[in-house]
Amino acid sequence: MGTAALAVGCSVLFAVPASAVTPIAPSGLNQAAGRWREASIDDYRQHLTQLTTLVEACAKARDLKNCDPLLVGQDDRIPLGAGANAGKRLVRYGWLRVLFSNAEEPDKPATKTKAGQDAEVMPEGTRPPPPTTTQLLQDAEKRLAADLKQADAASATAPAHDQERATMKDVLAGKDFRDLEAPTVRDTLLEKVGNWLNGVFEKAAVLRAKSAWIGKVLVWGFVVGACVALVWSLIRMERKWRVRLVPEDRAPAPGTPSARDWQLWLEDARRAAAAGQWREAVHFVYWASISRLESRRLWPADRARTPREYLALVAPGDPRKAGLTALTGSFEHIWYGGRPAGESDYKRAEELATSLIGGGSGAASAEGGAQ
Repeated sequence: MGTAALAVGCSVLFAVPASAVTPIAPSGLNQAAGRWREASIDDYRQHLTQLTTLVEACAKARDLKNCDPLLVGQDDRIPLGAGANAGKRLVRYGWLRVLFSNAEEPDKPATKTKAGQDAEVMPEGTRPPPPTTTQLLQDAEKRLAADLKQADAASATAPAHDQERATMKDVLAGKDFRDLEAPTVRDTLLEKVGNWLNGVFEKAAVLRAKSAWIGKVLVWGFVVGACVALVWSLIRMERKWRVRLVPEDRAPAPGTPSARDWQLWLEDARRAAAAGQWREAVHFVYWASISRLESRRLWPADRARTPREYLALVAPGDPRKAGLTALTGSFEHIWYGGRPAGESDYKRAEELATSLIGGGSGAASAEGGAQ
């Protein structure tokens, strides 16, 4: 296609007089009136097929009847996509009209050099002669064929992805995604406040450039505000830590792991293991451990917490950290990672959970599993 475009460009520069070329009208009402038409991909493909037939006929006859520029027709304005808001592309055929207008004239004979050789053998640094009309017609056929091939490739429909869409719906319908919630009013309000503060700081930066004292007021105001926010955060943090002082007989929040006794979780795990359902058994064993640790007020109850967030709440120096880390990793790989589980995986998880439930650290079980 690049060779054909270069050849057609050469024909316009060398073979056509300046007075014989009709200037192209600017984009606007004149083009919309008659220079181009709205065409679909099928219309565009059909037009390319007709133009290929016209070029072949013009190359054979080389007369006014078969090489009439009016036979080319209007330019095509085709869509770039399948959507209703897809962009448009204007395909022009002015180069073909100019070629048809010159096709009636016979090809000029090849010029001779002083030595009597053909001009095709040119000295280095000499401009080659322009291509003949016959060569340009051949290049036009190649260009139209390439455009038609590109149009056929663009019209290929994309796969429907029905199987992938059904799989995603099954995943989103699972119990792991049942607790997903839309943004609350609090989240929306905080976002608006953040946007408002950003606007205030932008305006303050402009004022600071005009008055130095305004900059000092802003700096000290920010420092005072940060100190107040820090004190307020510390007070709230101290209140949260008081949850450890809540008596054991207080009922846990609904939906949290500790809302169900850890013994019930462990019984479910053993029933699943007896049935050979090792993946479900590891799942129940993990939540039995979380329920037991949460009932001991190791962390505040929260039904929306993830396994990694439970693990992050355990202090680095806590002896239960290693055992819970090993149990969490095994549970994540099997339950969320899709790794097949076996009897050995369940037994190791049960040993870790038994140690954590009984008040141990689970470190010995974790080291044994690692070995």
